[in-house]
Amino acid sequence: MVIGDYKIHSIQAGLFKLDGGSMFGVVPKILWNKSNPADDINRIEMCTRVLLFESKNKKILVDTGIGHKMSDKLNKVYGVDYSEFTLEKGLSNLNIKPDDITDVIFTHLHFDHAGGATYFNEDKQPELTFKNAVYYVQEKHLDWALNPSERDKASFFPENYQPIIDAKQIKIVNDEYKFDDFITLLPLNGHTRSMQMIKVSDEKETLMYLADLIPMASHIPLPYIMGYDLFPLVTLEEKRKYLKEISENNYTVFFEHDPYVEAGKVSLNEKSYYLKEKFNI
Repeated sequence: MVIGDYKIHSIQAGLFKLDGGSMFGVVPKILWNKSNPADDINRIEMCTRVLLFESKNKKILVDTGIGHKMSDKLNKVYGVDYSEFTLEKGLSNLNIKPDDITDVIFTHLHFDHAGGATYFNEDKQPELTFKNAVYYVQEKHLDWALNPSERDKASFFPENYQPIIDAKQIKIVNDEYKFDDFITLLPLNGHTRSMQMIKVSDEKETLMYLADLIPMASHIPLPYIMGYDLFPLVTLEEKRKYLKEISENNYTVFFEHDPYVEAGKVSLNEKSYYLKEKFNI
């Protein structure tokens, strides 16, 4: 896919698992288990799929996956699987080195989105994976990540982002932010405080990277909201707003966590929004 100056690449950065009940909130298992079957301890298959925007002068990553710093215990809890996909392999397949990345846009700083931004050196100290990059994050979200609540502090690992702050390579943005002529960052406040989604658009095509607003295609119907969301009724209204815009304008939607569906088009029938077409970008 090409939009504006950018060739857009999808990169599979790894597989992992989360509790199915937590992923679908109040929706009964008898419904969500049809599309996302649970394993014997109720976890569903998920992926960390990131985007790379490549132009003549820029190589921009959106999110970085889980990375390789988690303990063996947590890797087991979350079923982390790098046997087939890693961010490093994905970049290498595109002949891109970590030092080639010019910018990293964080949708938010949960471990499954920001973990790959740093790695442990031989002394077990975190260092920047993308040493030449500027890292973008919403100011209110960074404040939240540095002072999380008891409910969500387990999702934030400071070693994923504190080294970026210390290196003074973090770029703070506020509210809607025009990255350039084609890329706009839009704040969302349902999943966590000031997550941001990415809208890439030219006169012909628009791609929406919705992050955890709609992490998988099975989350398209309005009531399908994660139990992880801090403010689920805010999520509901954000979904209502953006699904209307997406369906009416035939935008492409990109699913960051769906192991089965990479991207697609959304439509509305008399009952609900639904995925009318699926494809790879």
